[in-house]
Amino acid sequence: MSPTDLHVVVPAGGSGTRLWPLSRAANPKFLHALTGTDRSLLQATFDRLEPLSTPERLLVVTGVAHATSVARQLPELPERNILVEPFARDSCAAIALAAAVIEERAPGAVMASFAADHLITDTRAFQEVVGHAVEGAAEGLLMTIGITPTRPETGYGYLRCSEPARPGVRQAVLEFREKPTAEVAAEYLGSGSYLWNASMFLWRTDVFLAELAARRPDVHDPVREIARAWDTERQEAVLGQLWPTVPKVAVEYAVMEPAAAEGLVATVPGDFGWHDIGDFETVGELLGREVEGARIVEVGPQGAPVLVVDGTGVIAVSCAPRVIATLGVRDLIVVDTQDAVLVCHRDRAQDIKRLTELLRERGHTAHV
Repeated sequence: MSPTDLHVVVPAGGSGTRLWPLSRAANPKFLHALTGTDRSLLQATFDRLEPLSTPERLLVVTGVAHATSVARQLPELPERNILVEPFARDSCAAIALAAAVIEERAPGAVMASFAADHLITDTRAFQEVVGHAVEGAAEGLLMTIGITPTRPETGYGYLRCSEPARPGVRQAVLEFREKPTAEVAAEYLGSGSYLWNASMFLWRTDVFLAELAARRPDVHDPVREIARAWDTERQEAVLGQLWPTVPKVAVEYAVMEPAAAEGLVATVPGDFGWHDIGDFETVGELLGREVEGARIVEVGPQGAPVLVVDGTGVIAVSCAPRVIATLGVRDLIVVDTQDAVLVCHRDRAQDIKRLTELLRERGHTAHV
């Protein structure tokens, strides 16, 4: 398959609540330069996908609040390829909308879906794995790229495979597994037959939409009607009328899990330096510089120093022109932004999203 044949979809949604207060609903993490360069996560995603397709066949699905920023960061992208959701309806609706629009424009095309907020360090290996997955998708399989696990991670879902993983070799996915306990995650790692689920999907649009119609017509039917009106003068009216009727559901629950149980899903394991920039532990590990027992991350214009005295295991994220100073503390995350400061123990990094829920409940939505 030549690069001009593959259609690529980038879902760019969510507010990255585990990265609050750096990531906000109006300025989510994929718009930030959390890549070790001046490129945002979204721009880095575009950079590694461009050799696999063309800007004319790359679509970004995003929300109303982010459409202008997406267009500004990706000037190469045709305006018609920014699909704007009136409001979020979870991953199945976003991906299905893109699949249905592609099906209208190029029936039976092979499409791939990759999140806007992941970091990949070995782009050549990534592109090779995608090439193997495209072959399976062209044959009518629902494909996913599983990530070869490097540790017993409890923050990711898993794919149970038909045999121990061999990088680049296609194999059946027997089932999707939810985030495990530490003990179960260690068992998964030891077996060699489990991969991390990174929500990287490839399929023919007609195959996926047929599976969606059979399993979740309540998602399929309104999305297909919206797509038929896309690129016409009826687009906004039909979208406004039908989008609120689309239920919220993840694509794994709606299609991939039941399809795997019927032997319709396969994977190509990948080992290409994949990271989900999902929490400050990861941000500190990948982007921090070691200074006096701390991992220092500077986001945006800097100047003020970060001081860590008699401390160990501190992750300090500086997003504002203020001094951050800690004295005699250990294993803390400190994040300083223009209007909010976060301090928490490192072992609570996965719970930061609870703070955003509390702010919403108390009416402080401007800070979420």
